[in-house]
Amino acid sequence: MPTLPDFRPHYEGKNALITGGIGFIGSNLAHRLVELGANVLLVDSLIADYGGNLFNIHDIQNKVRVNIADVRDEHGLRYLVRDQDYIFNLAGQVSHTDSMINPYTDLEINARSQLSILEACRYGNPTANIIFASTRQIYGRPEYLPVDERHPLQPVDINGINKMAGEWYHIVYHQVYGLKTVSLRLTNCYGPRMRVKDARQTFLGWWLRQLVEGNPLQIFGDGLQVRDFNYVDDVVNALLLVGFNEAANGQIYNLGGDDPINLKDLAEIMIEVYGRGRYEIIPFPEERKKIDIGDFYGDYRKIRSKLGWRPRVPLREGVARSLAYYEQHLAHYT
Repeated sequence: MPTLPDFRPHYEGKNALITGGIGFIGSNLAHRLVELGANVLLVDSLIADYGGNLFNIHDIQNKVRVNIADVRDEHGLRYLVRDQDYIFNLAGQVSHTDSMINPYTDLEINARSQLSILEACRYGNPTANIIFASTRQIYGRPEYLPVDERHPLQPVDINGINKMAGEWYHIVYHQVYGLKTVSLRLTNCYGPRMRVKDARQTFLGWWLRQLVEGNPLQIFGDGLQVRDFNYVDDVVNALLLVGFNEAANGQIYNLGGDDPINLKDLAEIMIEVYGRGRYEIIPFPEERKKIDIGDFYGDYRKIRSKLGWRPRVPLREGVARSLAYYEQHLAHYT
Protein backbone atom coordinates (compact mmCIF):
# COMPACT_ATOMS: atom_id res chain seq x y z
CA MET A 1 0.00 0.00 0.00
CA PRO A 2 1.50 3.39 -0.98
CA THR A 3 2.42 5.63 1.93
CA LEU A 4 0.72 8.97 2.41
CA PRO A 5 2.82 12.10 1.98
CA ASP A 6 3.86 14.16 4.96
CA PHE A 7 1.03 16.66 5.24
CA ARG A 8 2.71 18.93 7.78
CA PRO A 9 4.83 21.02 5.35
CA HIS A 10 1.67 21.89 3.41
CA TYR A 11 -0.54 22.84 6.36
CA GLU A 12 1.67 23.97 9.23
CA GLY A 13 1.19 27.67 9.83
CA LYS A 14 -1.41 27.93 7.04
CA ASN A 15 -4.93 29.33 7.41
CA ALA A 16 -7.68 26.77 6.87
CA LEU A 17 -11.42 27.46 6.91
CA ILE A 18 -13.89 24.58 7.22
CA THR A 19 -17.54 25.25 6.43
CA GLY A 20 -19.67 22.80 8.36
CA GLY A 21 -16.68 22.61 10.67
CA ILE A 22 -18.55 21.46 13.78
CA GLY A 23 -20.27 18.64 11.93
CA PHE A 24 -19.11 15.07 11.45
CA ILE A 25 -16.44 15.20 8.76
CA GLY A 26 -15.58 18.84 9.42
CA SER A 27 -14.74 18.28 13.08
CA ASN A 28 -12.60 15.23 12.32
CA LEU A 29 -10.75 17.27 9.70
CA ALA A 30 -10.34 20.09 12.25
CA HIS A 31 -8.64 17.72 14.70
CA ARG A 32 -6.16 16.65 12.04
CA LEU A 33 -5.42 20.20 10.94
CA VAL A 34 -4.78 21.23 14.54
CA GLU A 35 -2.34 18.32 14.86
CA LEU A 36 -0.61 19.53 11.68
CA GLY A 37 -0.17 23.03 13.08
CA ALA A 38 -2.70 24.88 10.91
CA ASN A 39 -4.64 27.98 11.98
CA VAL A 40 -8.19 26.64 11.84
CA LEU A 41 -11.42 28.61 11.47
CA LEU A 42 -14.65 26.64 11.81
CA VAL A 43 -17.83 28.04 10.30
CA ASP A 44 -21.08 26.32 11.20
CA SER A 45 -24.70 27.36 11.55
CA LEU A 46 -25.33 24.86 14.37
CA ILE A 47 -28.87 24.42 13.05
CA ALA A 48 -30.18 21.50 15.09
CA ASP A 49 -31.19 19.28 12.17
CA TYR A 50 -27.87 19.45 10.31
CA GLY A 51 -25.38 17.66 12.55
CA GLY A 52 -23.24 20.39 14.09
CA ASN A 53 -22.40 19.47 17.68
CA LEU A 54 -20.11 21.49 19.93
CA PHE A 55 -19.02 18.32 21.71
CA ASN A 56 -17.28 17.38 18.45
CA ILE A 57 -14.64 20.02 19.20
CA HIS A 58 -14.68 20.07 23.00
CA ASP A 59 -11.06 18.91 23.19
CA ILE A 60 -9.74 21.43 20.63
CA GLN A 61 -12.01 24.40 21.36
CA ASN A 62 -9.08 26.47 22.60
CA LYS A 63 -7.01 25.64 19.52
CA VAL A 64 -9.48 26.72 16.83
CA ARG A 65 -11.57 29.78 16.07
CA VAL A 66 -15.32 29.30 15.72
CA ASN A 67 -17.76 31.50 13.84
CA ILE A 68 -21.41 30.59 14.17
CA ALA A 69 -22.64 31.61 10.73
CA ASP A 70 -24.79 30.29 7.92
CA VAL A 71 -23.31 29.77 4.46
CA ARG A 72 -26.46 31.43 3.12
CA ASP A 73 -25.12 34.75 4.49
CA GLU A 74 -23.34 36.13 1.40
CA HIS A 75 -21.95 39.21 3.13
CA GLY A 76 -20.50 37.23 6.02
CA LEU A 77 -18.82 34.80 3.63
CA ARG A 78 -16.94 37.60 1.89
CA TYR A 79 -15.31 38.47 5.20
CA LEU A 80 -14.69 34.88 6.32
CA VAL A 81 -12.87 33.65 3.20
CA ARG A 82 -10.29 36.43 3.20
CA ASP A 83 -6.69 35.40 3.89
CA GLN A 84 -7.53 31.68 3.92
CA ASP A 85 -5.02 29.36 2.25
CA TYR A 86 -7.44 26.43 2.26
CA ILE A 87 -11.24 26.39 2.20
CA PHE A 88 -12.72 22.98 2.91
CA ASN A 89 -16.30 23.42 1.77
CA LEU A 90 -18.19 20.75 3.72
CA ALA A 91 -21.36 22.63 4.71
CA GLY A 92 -24.48 21.14 3.25
CA GLN A 93 -27.91 19.68 3.73
CA VAL A 94 -27.33 15.93 3.34
CA SER A 95 -30.71 14.34 4.11
CA HIS A 96 -32.30 12.92 0.99
CA THR A 97 -35.76 12.70 2.54
CA ASP A 98 -35.53 16.25 3.92
CA SER A 99 -34.65 17.51 0.45
CA MET A 100 -37.93 16.12 -0.86
CA ILE A 101 -39.91 17.69 1.99
CA ASN A 102 -38.16 21.10 1.91
CA PRO A 103 -36.70 21.45 -1.61
CA TYR A 104 -36.17 25.20 -1.41
CA THR A 105 -34.05 24.93 1.73
CA ASP A 106 -31.95 22.27 0.04
CA LEU A 107 -31.60 24.51 -3.02
CA GLU A 108 -30.43 27.45 -0.91
CA ILE A 109 -27.82 25.47 1.03
CA ASN A 110 -26.50 23.03 -1.58
CA ALA A 111 -26.64 25.20 -4.70
CA ARG A 112 -27.07 28.96 -4.20
CA SER A 113 -24.77 29.08 -1.16
CA GLN A 114 -22.05 27.35 -3.15
CA LEU A 115 -22.20 30.17 -5.67
CA SER A 116 -21.93 32.66 -2.81
CA ILE A 117 -18.76 30.96 -1.51
CA LEU A 118 -17.21 30.90 -4.97
CA GLU A 119 -18.11 34.52 -5.67
CA ALA A 120 -16.63 35.52 -2.31
CA CYS A 121 -13.39 33.76 -3.28
CA ARG A 122 -13.42 35.08 -6.83
CA TYR A 123 -13.41 38.68 -5.61
CA GLY A 124 -11.81 38.36 -2.18
CA ASN A 125 -9.43 35.40 -2.26
CA PRO A 126 -8.83 34.02 -5.77
CA THR A 127 -5.68 32.08 -4.75
CA ALA A 128 -7.32 29.88 -2.08
CA ASN A 129 -7.38 26.11 -2.48
CA ILE A 130 -11.08 25.16 -2.42
CA ILE A 131 -12.08 21.58 -1.70
CA PHE A 132 -15.74 20.66 -2.22
CA ALA A 133 -17.43 17.67 -0.59
CA SER A 134 -19.73 16.19 -3.22
CA THR A 135 -21.63 12.91 -3.05
CA ARG A 136 -22.14 9.62 -4.87
CA GLN A 137 -25.87 10.45 -4.74
CA ILE A 138 -25.53 12.51 -7.93
CA TYR A 139 -25.01 9.30 -9.95
CA GLY A 140 -28.48 8.03 -9.11
CA ARG A 141 -29.26 4.37 -9.84
CA PRO A 142 -26.11 2.81 -11.31
CA GLU A 143 -26.05 1.58 -14.88
CA TYR A 144 -22.92 -0.44 -14.06
CA LEU A 145 -20.74 -1.28 -11.09
CA PRO A 146 -18.34 -0.15 -9.80
CA VAL A 147 -19.33 3.42 -10.66
CA ASP A 148 -16.49 5.53 -12.07
CA GLU A 149 -16.36 9.27 -12.77
CA ARG A 150 -17.54 8.73 -16.36
CA HIS A 151 -20.86 7.29 -15.21
CA PRO A 152 -23.90 9.36 -16.26
CA LEU A 153 -25.21 11.75 -13.62
CA GLN A 154 -28.90 11.03 -13.05
CA PRO A 155 -29.87 11.91 -9.47
CA VAL A 156 -33.10 10.49 -8.08
CA ASP A 157 -33.87 13.20 -5.53
CA ILE A 158 -33.68 16.96 -4.96
CA ASN A 159 -30.56 16.60 -2.84
CA GLY A 160 -28.69 14.88 -5.66
CA ILE A 161 -29.70 17.57 -8.16
CA ASN A 162 -28.58 20.42 -5.93
CA LYS A 163 -25.32 18.74 -4.92
CA MET A 164 -24.60 18.17 -8.60
CA ALA A 165 -25.15 21.87 -9.27
CA GLY A 166 -22.92 22.82 -6.32
CA GLU A 167 -20.16 20.59 -7.62
CA TRP A 168 -20.30 21.95 -11.15
CA TYR A 169 -20.25 25.54 -9.97
CA HIS A 170 -16.85 24.70 -8.47
CA ILE A 171 -15.59 23.14 -11.70
CA VAL A 172 -16.88 26.00 -13.86
CA TYR A 173 -15.23 28.58 -11.60
CA HIS A 174 -11.96 26.75 -12.11
CA GLN A 175 -12.38 26.57 -15.87
CA VAL A 176 -13.54 30.16 -16.35
CA TYR A 177 -11.97 32.13 -13.49
CA GLY A 178 -8.98 29.97 -12.60
CA LEU A 179 -10.03 29.25 -9.02
CA LYS A 180 -8.22 26.26 -7.53
CA THR A 181 -11.18 23.98 -6.94
CA VAL A 182 -11.50 20.20 -6.62
CA SER A 183 -14.46 17.94 -5.87
CA LEU A 184 -14.54 14.67 -3.95
CA ARG A 185 -17.58 12.48 -4.47
CA LEU A 186 -17.98 10.85 -1.08
CA THR A 187 -19.64 7.50 -0.49
CA ASN A 188 -21.07 6.26 2.82
CA CYS A 189 -18.77 7.80 5.45
CA TYR A 190 -18.90 6.70 9.06
CA GLY A 191 -17.00 7.00 12.32
CA PRO A 192 -16.77 9.02 15.54
CA ARG A 193 -18.63 12.34 15.76
CA MET A 194 -21.28 11.44 13.17
CA ARG A 195 -24.91 12.33 13.78
CA VAL A 196 -26.78 9.44 15.40
CA LYS A 197 -29.82 11.35 16.65
CA ASP A 198 -32.03 9.86 13.94
CA ALA A 199 -31.84 8.09 10.59
CA ARG A 200 -32.49 11.16 8.43
CA GLN A 201 -28.87 11.64 7.37
CA THR A 202 -27.32 8.18 7.64
CA PHE A 203 -28.67 4.75 8.43
CA LEU A 204 -25.26 3.58 9.66
CA GLY A 205 -25.10 6.20 12.41
CA TRP A 206 -28.58 5.17 13.50
CA TRP A 207 -27.51 1.52 13.55
CA LEU A 208 -24.54 2.37 15.77
CA ARG A 209 -26.89 4.04 18.23
CA GLN A 210 -29.39 1.18 18.13
CA LEU A 211 -26.69 -1.37 18.92
CA VAL A 212 -25.35 0.63 21.87
CA GLU A 213 -28.86 1.17 23.22
CA GLY A 214 -29.80 -2.49 22.80
CA ASN A 215 -32.40 -2.03 20.06
CA PRO A 216 -32.76 -4.17 16.90
CA LEU A 217 -31.22 -2.96 13.65
CA GLN A 218 -33.98 -2.43 11.09
CA ILE A 219 -33.13 -3.41 7.52
CA PHE A 220 -35.40 -2.23 4.72
CA GLY A 221 -36.45 -4.55 1.92
CA ASP A 222 -34.58 -7.84 1.57
CA GLY A 223 -31.30 -6.55 3.02
CA LEU A 224 -29.35 -7.45 -0.10
CA GLN A 225 -28.65 -3.86 -1.20
CA VAL A 226 -24.87 -3.48 -1.64
CA ARG A 227 -22.96 -0.43 -0.42
CA ASP A 228 -19.35 0.62 0.12
CA PHE A 229 -18.09 2.51 3.16
CA ASN A 230 -15.23 4.82 4.10
CA TYR A 231 -14.06 5.38 7.64
CA VAL A 232 -13.81 9.09 8.39
CA ASP A 233 -10.01 9.08 8.84
CA ASP A 234 -9.65 7.89 5.24
CA VAL A 235 -11.95 10.68 4.04
CA VAL A 236 -9.89 13.25 5.96
CA ASN A 237 -6.74 11.91 4.30
CA ALA A 238 -8.35 12.40 0.89
CA LEU A 239 -9.38 15.97 1.72
CA LEU A 240 -5.88 16.85 2.88
CA LEU A 241 -4.31 15.16 -0.12
CA VAL A 242 -6.28 17.02 -2.77
CA GLY A 243 -6.08 20.27 -0.81
CA PHE A 244 -2.42 20.98 -1.56
CA ASN A 245 -1.93 18.97 -4.76
CA GLU A 246 -1.78 21.22 -7.82
CA ALA A 247 -2.61 18.26 -10.08
CA ALA A 248 -6.03 18.04 -8.41
CA ASN A 249 -7.18 21.51 -9.45
CA GLY A 250 -10.30 21.32 -11.59
CA GLN A 251 -10.64 17.57 -11.03
CA ILE A 252 -13.44 15.34 -9.74
CA TYR A 253 -12.58 12.19 -7.80
CA ASN A 254 -14.63 9.32 -6.45
CA LEU A 255 -13.87 7.88 -3.09
CA GLY A 256 -14.86 4.29 -2.38
CA GLY A 257 -14.29 1.21 -0.32
CA ASP A 258 -12.47 -2.05 -0.98
CA ASP A 259 -15.12 -4.26 0.58
CA PRO A 260 -18.63 -3.59 -0.77
CA ILE A 261 -21.14 -5.46 1.36
CA ASN A 262 -24.89 -6.01 1.47
CA LEU A 263 -26.76 -4.52 4.38
CA LYS A 264 -27.74 -7.84 5.93
CA ASP A 265 -24.11 -8.93 6.07
CA LEU A 266 -23.12 -5.51 7.41
CA ALA A 267 -25.62 -5.84 10.24
CA GLU A 268 -24.23 -9.29 11.09
CA ILE A 269 -20.66 -7.93 11.17
CA MET A 270 -21.66 -5.04 13.43
CA ILE A 271 -23.42 -7.41 15.82
CA GLU A 272 -20.44 -9.76 15.78
CA VAL A 273 -17.96 -6.95 16.45
CA TYR A 274 -20.09 -5.56 19.28
CA GLY A 275 -20.71 -8.97 20.77
CA ARG A 276 -24.47 -8.63 21.04
CA GLY A 277 -27.52 -7.34 19.19
CA ARG A 278 -30.02 -8.45 16.59
CA TYR A 279 -31.62 -7.23 13.37
CA GLU A 280 -35.00 -7.46 11.72
CA ILE A 281 -36.09 -7.22 8.10
CA ILE A 282 -38.95 -4.77 7.54
CA PRO A 283 -40.74 -3.42 4.43
CA PHE A 284 -39.25 -0.37 2.72
CA PRO A 285 -40.97 2.86 3.81
CA GLU A 286 -42.68 4.18 0.71
CA GLU A 287 -41.03 7.62 0.84
CA ARG A 288 -37.57 6.03 1.00
CA LYS A 289 -38.21 3.33 -1.59
CA LYS A 290 -38.97 5.94 -4.24
CA ILE A 291 -35.50 7.50 -3.94
CA ASP A 292 -33.41 4.44 -3.09
CA ILE A 293 -30.61 3.85 -5.60
CA GLY A 294 -30.26 0.10 -5.17
CA ASP A 295 -26.77 -1.39 -5.23
CA PHE A 296 -23.91 1.09 -5.27
CA TYR A 297 -20.16 0.97 -4.89
CA GLY A 298 -17.64 3.36 -6.35
CA ASP A 299 -14.53 2.99 -8.48
CA TYR A 300 -11.78 5.09 -6.89
CA ARG A 301 -8.98 4.12 -9.31
CA LYS A 302 -8.59 7.68 -10.55
CA ILE A 303 -7.58 9.17 -7.19
CA ARG A 304 -5.51 6.06 -6.42
CA SER A 305 -3.53 6.23 -9.66
CA LYS A 306 -3.14 10.02 -9.79
CA LEU A 307 -2.63 10.88 -6.11
CA GLY A 308 -2.01 7.60 -4.30
CA TRP A 309 -5.10 7.61 -2.07
CA ARG A 310 -6.82 4.45 -0.99
CA PRO A 311 -8.83 3.47 2.11
CA ARG A 312 -6.68 2.16 4.94
CA VAL A 313 -9.14 1.33 7.73
CA PRO A 314 -10.90 -2.03 7.18
CA LEU A 315 -14.64 -2.17 7.80
CA ARG A 316 -14.45 -4.30 10.95
CA GLU A 317 -11.84 -2.04 12.50
CA GLY A 318 -13.80 1.09 11.64
CA VAL A 319 -16.98 -0.37 13.08
CA ALA A 320 -15.14 -1.34 16.27
CA ARG A 321 -13.68 2.17 16.67
CA SER A 322 -17.09 3.75 16.05
CA LEU A 323 -18.91 1.54 18.53
CA ALA A 324 -16.26 2.20 21.19
CA TYR A 325 -16.68 5.95 20.67
CA TYR A 326 -20.45 5.92 21.06
CA GLU A 327 -20.34 3.55 24.01
CA GLN A 328 -18.37 6.26 25.78
CA HIS A 329 -19.98 9.42 24.40
CA LEU A 330 -23.51 8.55 23.22
CA ALA A 331 -25.17 10.93 25.68
CA HIS A 332 -23.64 13.89 23.83
CA TYR A 333 -25.27 12.86 20.55
CA THR A 334 -28.82 11.96 21.53
